[in-house]
Amino acid sequence: MDGLLTPRESAKFIAENSRDVFIDGGGVRRVAELLLAKAAGPELRVGAWKAFHELNPKAADEAAVNWVFVTDTLNFSFWSESDEHKCLVGYGGKTYSGYWSLCAAVNRALDEGIPMTSASYYATVTLDEVRHILRSDTDVPMPLIEERHRILNETGKILLEKFEGSFLNCVRKSDKSAQKLLHLVVESFPSYRDVTQFEGKRISFYKRAQILVADTWSVLEGKGDGCFKDISRITMFADYRLPQVLVYLGALKYSDELLEKLLKGLPA
Repeated sequence: MDGLLTPRESAKFIAENSRDVFIDGGGVRRVAELLLAKAAGPELRVGAWKAFHELNPKAADEAAVNWVFVTDTLNFSFWSESDEHKCLVGYGGKTYSGYWSLCAAVNRALDEGIPMTSASYYATVTLDEVRHILRSDTDVPMPLIEERHRILNETGKILLEKFEGSFLNCVRKSDKSAQKLLHLVVESFPSYRDVTQFEGKRISFYKRAQILVADTWSVLEGKGDGCFKDISRITMFADYRLPQVLVYLGALKYSDELLEKLLKGLPA
């Protein structure tokens, strides 16, 4: 996309021009050392994606890839104002919140015989059906149900029109390149285009698009169609938890003005 900075370029430009958020070199080193210590263990290996969470698919097939596509397409806005009032979904004897409540709801639907990961189904799924599929076990519903319904319809139709209803066909068009798949996703599916303006530049986050590429690589275990030769070019995802972690670890510093707003719960 002409004039649009990639996520990596965007991050560099924002860091160089930010007035309220700053990178601390010593803190970055501490984070790197922490990750290095973990790198030799099982948590950061490609198999960890399946091994360390029971809701993720265990297979490495087309059905698993389509599950990843649906959950990542709907992976947005799970924020709740308090722990006492949030959307919760029970599945397999456990209760899940946040993104995992979505995964639990998708798996629950599949168990009920609802073809939730089939593009031909969710391209025409109704709002009432989406409300049922994503129903909460509390009186707090899944956020933005109408928007999730709209995106499911839009995405399902595009998947049917361009990729014969299977995200694996999209993956195969990437020629085993994570970067090519990333750009194919943001060019093909409008909901994945998180782009904005900052200091006169067009910048991209591509949060869910990069998560989708990484999850596809993980579910396929970095083999076959998922053997992306440039997977290391995918950047850290712009998740709202990451700034919290990086500030806690000292890699990021906030201005006094921003910190005061955050502590008061005001919009930044």
